[in-house]
Amino acid sequence: MKRIKNLEFWSIVIMMLVLFSSIATAEFAAVDKEQYPYAPSLIQWEKSAAEFTDPETCGECHPQQYDEWRGSMHSLAFQDPIYQGELVLAIEAVGHDVARQCEGCHSAAAVVTGEVKGAGLTGLSPLAMAGVSCDICHSIKGHTHWQTPTHQPENGSMVLSPGKEVDGEAVLTKFGPLPAEDGCGDGFHECVESPLHQQTELCGSCHQITHYEKHTPLEMTYSEWKNSTYAAKGINCQDCHMVELETFKRSADTFQKPVRGEYHHYFNGANFLLYALTEMAAKKSGDEELAASSRQKYEMAVGRLQAAATLDVSPVYRDGKLAEVVVRINNERAGHYLPTSLTNIRQMWLEVTASDASGKTIMSSGQVDSKGKLPAEARRFNSDGMGDNMHFAIDPWSIVSFSKHDTIPPKGYREAHYGLTGNGNDPITVNVKLRFRQANQKVAEKLLSHVPDDMHLDVIYGIKEVPPVPIIDMVDKTITINPEG
Repeated sequence: MKRIKNLEFWSIVIMMLVLFSSIATAEFAAVDKEQYPYAPSLIQWEKSAAEFTDPETCGECHPQQYDEWRGSMHSLAFQDPIYQGELVLAIEAVGHDVARQCEGCHSAAAVVTGEVKGAGLTGLSPLAMAGVSCDICHSIKGHTHWQTPTHQPENGSMVLSPGKEVDGEAVLTKFGPLPAEDGCGDGFHECVESPLHQQTELCGSCHQITHYEKHTPLEMTYSEWKNSTYAAKGINCQDCHMVELETFKRSADTFQKPVRGEYHHYFNGANFLLYALTEMAAKKSGDEELAASSRQKYEMAVGRLQAAATLDVSPVYRDGKLAEVVVRINNERAGHYLPTSLTNIRQMWLEVTASDASGKTIMSSGQVDSKGKLPAEARRFNSDGMGDNMHFAIDPWSIVSFSKHDTIPPKGYREAHYGLTGNGNDPITVNVKLRFRQANQKVAEKLLSHVPDDMHLDVIYGIKEVPPVPIIDMVDKTITINPEG
């Protein structure tokens, strides 16, 4: 009898815990619309008579920083045709109010001022089209990471304050990582030292994305860094993405922070495809300076990809006979998972070919076919999204969870095993490539076929049809194996 009462007691406790858990979850996912008036974008704006400044004006006093920023991923964030194609699909599927989550990071000033009202570029000011411009980053006064539904950076949780009013007059205020020196701002704006501008939390506002309603993880680049040895060693986003390629390697290899003169406004990462498109557009419009800058940034992006990982290829013998080959992929230099961000769209995989002494292929895996399709059995390092119905989902507004997460943690590794045997004593040549592309061919074609009407690919880029999505070989390694150990 006593046992039954105990069971009843614990049953009630469990039911109460489940009830409170569900209530907590509901509150956890709620967004305070008064605190976040642009929700699902979690931007806050300290509105005053001080307006945002376009990047060309900033460039008059900061020409080097402007030239480095121009053609960068930040400058292209809103005009990116792949982003615009995705934005069109999002608005069609869930409406513009939801799609504002994307716009809040891709053109923050235009969102808070109400200038951007949908996809496309028609009628927008240079400031709106400048995406993540100088004045967005340098108007960030603080963040609300702890106040968000997840109590961490997400969906643009930054506080924008381009200036203030003093005696009825607008005074521009710019925040930066250095102490304000005499004459800073040259009378055009005030300078305020901001420790935040040396921290990853500055970047985390937009490089951490959750579902607009459920607040489940979609892109967790900040968390990936936060839980890594890079965070423990004090190496931040800026120390790898705002420096030259060789400095990036040093930061990742030695955890030595760059010095002041080594920082630049490149914001360079893995998106080589957009640099290639920008170079095409610049050449078509006759802007040779931008074309050269885009080519430089393209090469930097490819260089980063090719410096990010290493491969170890090892034979495994059983009973003195070759049984399999193990490939270990090491995330050597990415301070986040490899790949990161849109891991259900981006593709990183192994292509393996084994040949006998005569050159005949005896095993292969991961070869892309003539239509750009990757075979299902290819060893991929990415994620698969899952919708509310527990079925596969690819659109960010549909993904509430992931059925697969097989990316590679910072300074970590993944392994792939390939069965392989040989005939006789003849050596076997094994070639392994770690390959990367921004998206599979079908996804790229879908997004680029939905760009807004005012973004004609032929007019802007000289593209009449979607070309094959470029593939970068991050690592290419060949070894010779004896069939007998």
